[in-house]
Amino acid sequence: MQKLSDRTAGFTDSVIRRMTRISNQYGAVNLSQGFPDFEPPKEILDRLEQVAHEDFHQYSITWGAQNFREALAAKQSPLMGRKIDPSSEIVVTCGSTEAMMAAMMTVANPGDKVIVFSPFYENYGADTILSGAEPIYVPLYPPTFQFNPDELEAAFKQKPKALILCNPSNPCGKVFTYEELSIIADLAKKYDAYVITDEVYEHIVYAPHKHVYFSSLPGMWERTISCSSLSKTYSITGWRLGYIIAPPEIIEVAKKVHDFLTVGAAAPLQEAVIPGLQFGQSYYDDLQTKYTHKKDLFLKGLDDIGLVHTNPEGAYYVLLDISEFGYESDLKFCEDLAREVGVGAVPGSSFFREPVNHLIRFHFAKKDETLQEALNRLADIRKKLK
Repeated sequence: MQKLSDRTAGFTDSVIRRMTRISNQYGAVNLSQGFPDFEPPKEILDRLEQVAHEDFHQYSITWGAQNFREALAAKQSPLMGRKIDPSSEIVVTCGSTEAMMAAMMTVANPGDKVIVFSPFYENYGADTILSGAEPIYVPLYPPTFQFNPDELEAAFKQKPKALILCNPSNPCGKVFTYEELSIIADLAKKYDAYVITDEVYEHIVYAPHKHVYFSSLPGMWERTISCSSLSKTYSITGWRLGYIIAPPEIIEVAKKVHDFLTVGAAAPLQEAVIPGLQFGQSYYDDLQTKYTHKKDLFLKGLDDIGLVHTNPEGAYYVLLDISEFGYESDLKFCEDLAREVGVGAVPGSSFFREPVNHLIRFHFAKKDETLQEALNRLADIRKKLK
């Protein structure tokens, strides 16, 4: 038998999804994979029920149903500071995972380089490698996860084709300031690079921090490929509805990549989610209030137990420092945590290019009672893991 492709030789399975399986195996409260245990908005579920008996069961237009794209454009235009053309500036994808892969394949040729901030969501390095490109990692420094502008420019001097920007950031919860984004924008212009953004947590930001859409910065619309999804905003991670917003000349290429990757996103679900896209500002205000409450509840619980952790500015993740427990492997710690304590987490080493083994990631997109149960179990962590 001939040898299989070398493309994935350095890959493991997704550590995040693996930790969900381990959590399920031991009956642990799953704070690893970032999906909620509460229902989507009633208006979306009601429309889903109706759609099941209507004529939306065949392919939609490959790059997204027209009415879905129109509703999405109407929602995003005021947020992104420009009138988005639903016919030429949007591709609907199978989640932001496909959006990021399609964006990468739209931009990168084999042998190109792509800048990735570390820590990073685990797919970014894999997307780069699957595109035949080479990642250049630039560290973000805790506790505020700032980058060093000189280190970033040194990376740009290697003539990358693009930079990947996750904002708000998974896993560290960083919300990049306007000043930080301006530094990135200036370097992207100076060295003629594209910026691929992952903005799935755009509506989950904690005061006083503000989310700034990178494409809205001066001169950045032309070189930004904005990727996002509806998964986190409407609590529908299993629906796999994502999108790319970019200038028409970029979208024309992304359409072709998307078409041959997946053909199209689920037609019934595109129709069912439209009421959510038409929500007013009060929905997003309530969403921020809900997650601020969950953040405060969970972080206070960790403080009461005496566990050292980060304070996220956005998204719904917190990094916990496990140095006191003396583990050499954060993966082994997470396995023991699920088995002995009954709480699921993700080892931080899966997010860092640097040799980081003292952090684990929890998420708090759960019902209050789920979070409280996790905290009750974590109260005994030192008895069971020391």
